[in-house]
Amino acid sequence: MEGPKREPYWLDRPERPEPLPCLTGDATCDLAVVGGGYTGLWTALLAKERHPGLDVLVLEQGSCGSAASGRNGGFCSPSLTHGLANGAERWPREIAALQRLGAENFDALRRDLDRHGIDCDFRLAGKLSVATTPWQAAALRTTAKLAHRHGEEAVLLEGAHLRDHIDSPAWSTGLLQPRYGLLDPARLAWGLRAACLAAGVRIAEHTKVTHLDTRTDPLLRLTTPYGAVTARRAALATNAYPPLLRRLGLRTIPVYDYALTTEPLTDAQFKAVGWQGDHGITDSGNQFHYLRKTADGRVLWGGYDAVYHYGSPVHDGLSRRDDSHRLLAEQFRETFPQLGEVRFSHAWGGAIDSSTRFTMFTGQAARGRVAYALGFTGLGVSATRFAAATVLDLLDGLRTERTELTMMRRPPVPFPPEPARWLAVAATRRALAHEDRTGHRTLWLRTLDRLGLGFDS
Repeated sequence: MEGPKREPYWLDRPERPEPLPCLTGDATCDLAVVGGGYTGLWTALLAKERHPGLDVLVLEQGSCGSAASGRNGGFCSPSLTHGLANGAERWPREIAALQRLGAENFDALRRDLDRHGIDCDFRLAGKLSVATTPWQAAALRTTAKLAHRHGEEAVLLEGAHLRDHIDSPAWSTGLLQPRYGLLDPARLAWGLRAACLAAGVRIAEHTKVTHLDTRTDPLLRLTTPYGAVTARRAALATNAYPPLLRRLGLRTIPVYDYALTTEPLTDAQFKAVGWQGDHGITDSGNQFHYLRKTADGRVLWGGYDAVYHYGSPVHDGLSRRDDSHRLLAEQFRETFPQLGEVRFSHAWGGAIDSSTRFTMFTGQAARGRVAYALGFTGLGVSATRFAAATVLDLLDGLRTERTELTMMRRPPVPFPPEPARWLAVAATRRALAHEDRTGHRTLWLRTLDRLGLGFDS
């Protein structure tokens, strides 16, 4: 693990755009968007489409797409609820509507990519979930039945049928879901940034918002190191970073996820592991891996460790964790002994925002002048677009099908303050690992289930 570059593979590109100037001096706008990841960029772009004359200013503390939006695995799910099973368990009366709205959002995202000329290598490649244990295989069969009840295409694969899609001694059962996208996450962020600029959105990079004052009615005041922004409305899209509203402080926690990419593989190497399609793959553990091909023939391999640090810190120093990267490398070689000599080119990590129900949520403050979206829990590539539309509905004072969803109207149960938060997360991680090893769901996990709580990455 001494050889790989310690930066996200997706961001290590010559086409990475030059940074935009930071804010210098005071400014005014109609809508201030805090955060230049997917949520913020979708919010800005959709706002200009709704109201072309609106003056929109995006304030990003780094460069657009340099955090979770530019370093994730690029899995683009049509689900808004972190998968059908999670949504059906939490909102059984609304799951049909949630599934329909998710599919509509997924299709609208694809149309937006075409309309704005965003070349992010989107492919409707499908996703294959695989089981490493008999109890995980049984869960996949249950998931297949649930998908069929809700009209989702899902194909159960076992034995030779699975080996036609992937061949690993670790996996014996799989579930293929064809309606699932893969894309280049950094190029999506850069494409959204370019589309915003073309639409007339102003973007200030390397401009951290340090304070939001909502007492200056009717205008809001956002403080940065270089000047203040006065705005009529504000949309907060801060993801895992500390929120600007005190009420949101315990609604999410930052969880660190880690990933590797291999050097480019040959066709013979892909054939050796039976991976002839472009589908992405995830295993079915609570501590799960995700893997996919890149456009230049590498394998991205990530996940498993979901690390929470006491006190919820978020800084670049935690993005490098050699123990996690070594563990991922060992697990890759155990999963694919056929590729034992393959080297890794990139190793990176970073924080995502996790909520107690694994899904995003939206809300508003300051008598409707501020709206926010958080809690994507690692499944935000398409859900951020839906969240952005909901945030704009709230800022426009509209009651829509989106805003009336229970998932949007009721926030997740907050995490406890420290030290109870760290103790609860640690206990949950141990219990999840125990279930992965034994198939037994402990009393602690069953209690969390009854309370509608959880921890995931």
